[in-house]
Amino acid sequence: MRKFLKQIVVSLVSIPLLLGAAQAEPVRITAFGDSLVQGYGLPQGEGLVAQLRNWFAVQGFDVALTNAGVSGDTTAGGAARIDWTLAETPDAMIVLLGGNDLLRGLPPEDTRANLSRIIEAARGAGAEVLLIGMQAPGNYGADYKAAFDSIYPDLTATHDLVLHPFAFAGMAAEAGEDPAQMGAFMQADGIHPNARGVALNIKAMEPALHALMARLSQPEDSANN
Repeated sequence: MRKFLKQIVVSLVSIPLLLGAAQAEPVRITAFGDSLVQGYGLPQGEGLVAQLRNWFAVQGFDVALTNAGVSGDTTAGGAARIDWTLAETPDAMIVLLGGNDLLRGLPPEDTRANLSRIIEAARGAGAEVLLIGMQAPGNYGADYKAAFDSIYPDLTATHDLVLHPFAFAGMAAEAGEDPAQMGAFMQADGIHPNARGVALNIKAMEPALHALMARLSQPEDSANN
């Protein structure tokens, strides 16, 4: 009997410890995208995901951030691999795709459909989504630009996402009215940001990142209402 009571006491003491351990698990976020996510051309520790990890830590957020960036990926490539990426059951996804669709001049309606597929899969798996927009250059024509640029805010409204409107917003703000100044924040290829450019872009993302973390901190019942 004494041994039985001792086992009960040990079990009762263990329950709060186990609950505390469960509550201490970091938030799992997957950064899903192309070379801008993968960190193309940058030393380890200077790419987007590495700098985002540092940002979360400095802000006091306990986040386990996974790099699911594939260089050269289009939105179609992302849609093709989203299911196995979600097998890791992230709490949230940061989605940055569309740049390679622009480089290839792909139809905006295809980009929209592919991003919709990615978002619907993520939300269906219970993951919050921070969508990062891209903006078409003017040389594709006004109609193409309008159709492409509208994709990200439209999907945000449809699926109740967190939106950061432009992946290069930090660099663009720093360059001001002179587009040539963007070169100071680019690698030699003129396509990918250098480490300073990445840092500026993350700074511009801060409101969206805080909004994402606010959603993740809501009690589950409140989030579902």
